[in-house]
Amino acid sequence: MTNDDKGGIAGGLDVQLAAELIDKAKAEGVSLVGPDGLLAGITKTVLQAALEAEMSEHLGYDRGERPAEPTGNHRNGTSSKTVATEIGPVGVQVPRDRAGEFEPQIVPKHARRVAGFDESIISLYAKGLTTGEIRAHLAEIYQVEVSRDLISRVTDKVVEEMEAWRARPLDSVYPVVLIDALYVRIREGQVANRPIYVAVGIDCHGERDVLGLWVGTGGEGAKHWMTVLAELRNRGVADVCIACCDGLKGLPEAIEEIWPQATVQQCVVHLVRSSLRYASKAHWSRLTRAMRQIYTAPTEAAAQQRFTEFETDWGERYPAIIRLWRDAWPTFVPFLAFPAEIRKVIYTTNAIVIWSRLDSVVHVDQGFVSGRDLRGGRGYLPLSSTRIFRRKHACSAGGDARLVA
Repeated sequence: MTNDDKGGIAGGLDVQLAAELIDKAKAEGVSLVGPDGLLAGITKTVLQAALEAEMSEHLGYDRGERPAEPTGNHRNGTSSKTVATEIGPVGVQVPRDRAGEFEPQIVPKHARRVAGFDESIISLYAKGLTTGEIRAHLAEIYQVEVSRDLISRVTDKVVEEMEAWRARPLDSVYPVVLIDALYVRIREGQVANRPIYVAVGIDCHGERDVLGLWVGTGGEGAKHWMTVLAELRNRGVADVCIACCDGLKGLPEAIEEIWPQATVQQCVVHLVRSSLRYASKAHWSRLTRAMRQIYTAPTEAAAQQRFTEFETDWGERYPAIIRLWRDAWPTFVPFLAFPAEIRKVIYTTNAIVIWSRLDSVVHVDQGFVSGRDLRGGRGYLPLSSTRIFRRKHACSAGGDARLVA
């Protein structure tokens, strides 16, 4: 048996035990899914055991035992309840206590849905399904009849979380802020590409955090960026050391106005890609290697020398590339003053593209879709997704602290 075989699955259930349960279910003609299926039975057993454990914790002694000292409270039977779960309806017996003080957490009082079921509804709504389609899906997959009113109440809960995420306080200082545009297909009568601007802050511990999302039209200028950056400042961002961005009209000027001490860094990856647009594909490989020599130079002086050599080799054939680099030079060179560990963090905004999953058609008229709410020209990222992004894209420990030391 391999190490993977010895491990648990989805929460600790032993693989061998799971196989035995499935074999037994097959032998007895029990289906895997459905109201009377194996998964429903396991879920019922787990929920029931959890409820009993909660009651024992509440009373201070297990079923069948006596309390060490009289408490005046004890078990008082059960009440039947059917709850909707992610694998279908499950019936449980909720224990009661004599004093009526027991407040179960796994299946709260008056709740008819366990944790995870609401998330399923929100996920379906985020994919663009109407309330009617969600009802049909839940009825077909989970054998659960859900009213339109319930679906509306569940999705409306997102608004509160959305506003909390948009208005949450931010750190006072971010060593690095990455700002870039992601183009997505948005349906407003017809499908059209529109930019969603993303700001990602890298804090002093090296963790990345999505600070905000803003939906644009593509024609944004300095006034728009002043509004966006002022919002970040009002949420607590008093200073930024380095702001990495590219090609967004009016953004560098807005950064200088809101955070005068910040250094604006040209995204090197965007600069290289923009350069290749002026060149024949036959030369892309050689050009890329030559440009790499520039942006990996140990110092600004060395980078200038290598750029001079680059101009000698390619200037006559591609003068537009040379002009592009000359125009970008003041915002290209700042990162060269830092060691390699920090250069890797600030030379590109590509972390935003890596994180993005905004490649689906977005229904603006439905408001909350694809995990983002586009009403009011601002986006929304569920807090759970923010935590995932932080974990997956954490920088080396202490790397960014050196920027503010």
